[in-house]
Amino acid sequence: MNWLFALLLGMLAGVVILFLYLYLTSKEKLLRVQKQATKIVSDAHQEAETIKKEKIIEAEESVYQKKQQAEEEIDQKRVQLKNLEKQIDQKEIDIDRKGEIVEKKEKEIQQQEKKNKEKETYIEQRTQELDELITEQTKKLETISGLTQEEARQVLLKDMEEEAKEEGTKIQQRILEDAKLEAKRKAREITVQAIQQVSYEQSVESTISVITLPNDDMKGRIIGREGRNIRAFELATGVDVIIDETPEVVILSCYDSYRREISKLALEKLISDGRIHPARIEEVFEKTTQEMKESLKEVGEHALLELGIHGVPAEITELLGKLKYRTSYGQNLLNHSIEVSHLCGIMAAELGLDTQIAKRAGILHDIGKALENYSEGDHSSQGAELLKKFNEGPNIINAVEFHHNTEKASSPYTLLVSAADVISGNRPGARRESLENFIQRMEGLEELAKTFEGVSNSYSIQTGKELRVIVETDKIDDNRARQLARDIAKKIQEEVEGIGSVNVTVIREYRAYEYAT
Repeated sequence: MNWLFALLLGMLAGVVILFLYLYLTSKEKLLRVQKQATKIVSDAHQEAETIKKEKIIEAEESVYQKKQQAEEEIDQKRVQLKNLEKQIDQKEIDIDRKGEIVEKKEKEIQQQEKKNKEKETYIEQRTQELDELITEQTKKLETISGLTQEEARQVLLKDMEEEAKEEGTKIQQRILEDAKLEAKRKAREITVQAIQQVSYEQSVESTISVITLPNDDMKGRIIGREGRNIRAFELATGVDVIIDETPEVVILSCYDSYRREISKLALEKLISDGRIHPARIEEVFEKTTQEMKESLKEVGEHALLELGIHGVPAEITELLGKLKYRTSYGQNLLNHSIEVSHLCGIMAAELGLDTQIAKRAGILHDIGKALENYSEGDHSSQGAELLKKFNEGPNIINAVEFHHNTEKASSPYTLLVSAADVISGNRPGARRESLENFIQRMEGLEELAKTFEGVSNSYSIQTGKELRVIVETDKIDDNRARQLARDIAKKIQEEVEGIGSVNVTVIREYRAYEYAT
């Protein structure tokens, strides 16, 4: 019995101990949970504060940006308002000025009306006086002459008729003189107006072209070993290549601007390509020559487009482009032709003529100078014959053929072209005859050398101080080349005046070619 009680007592104690253990364990977990909850809450508060601060900062930045934008817009509006105020002020000033002008005009009109009334009154008074005088004279005539009023009236009418005829003759002469003066004044006015509206800058033609090099080492490559490259280039192109101490610059010298431009483009291609040797120089020069011929059409089309002229044949357009590289008394022929075309159009508009025909005649008037082997005297007839082949209108052909001989003109457009040609050529700064004379001398030297048998080409370089003559190797040997140089020099001395010292160089070169396949 005691052991049973003891067992119950032990079980009760175990239950109590288990309960205490569970209680203490759950309390400890509760404390831990409470700590974690507290920490979570604390972290949540901190995070909320951080987010709150960030949002506040973002809101402040947004407000600041919007404030700046608003201020900028306000500043822009202020500037616009100021501009509007200025415009309004200017308009008010203009309105005030116009009001003053209107008031002034009204006063002038009133004064004029007053003068007119005074004149009318004066005329009425004079009319009455004349009537009275006529009546008095009539009575005197009747008394003195014993004539009736009708007879006296007939005598008076006869005298007045004779006087009127005499006065009419005087008036007629005065009207004719005034008409002549007015015609001269109007002609001067049209001419001046035409000149004022044409504002072309004439290109000042020179005899040199400057080429910029990428570096000074390129000079050596252009010269080549023992100068073979530069000799080959001058031989192929007919220009003088000047290489001096000027850094990164090479100068091409030639009186012929067309030949000089081809040489310039060819040398620029050689410099860009980097391969410079005699065979390559000839290849590039020939290719550039063909490209230059193709570009002439573009130049002509640009000039026609500027003038608003259409329907010009391609062959004529190409010849117009070639005028860019021709000069007459130092004046660029393409610019001169464009200027003449503008002048013709302006004067035709003033005179009520067809401006398109006038412009077309103006641009084509010197087309004969674009032909090979033209002379200054017959370029008009050559140009007219060329235009006839392309079925140009009779007004155009007549203007081209007779713009230097207006006595044979059959069209008013011929007179316009003639006048515009004179205006363009004689205005200050248009022509430089010294350059034209120089070019003619250079061409004369080259043509003189070509008259000798065996000469294939000739080039005047170094401003005429040297004449290089290229001969055909199968016709001229070395001994004949030396004799040819002496013959050419002798002929220059005999036929060319004022040319100075000329170094005649005859070049005979033989080349053999073969291809390895």
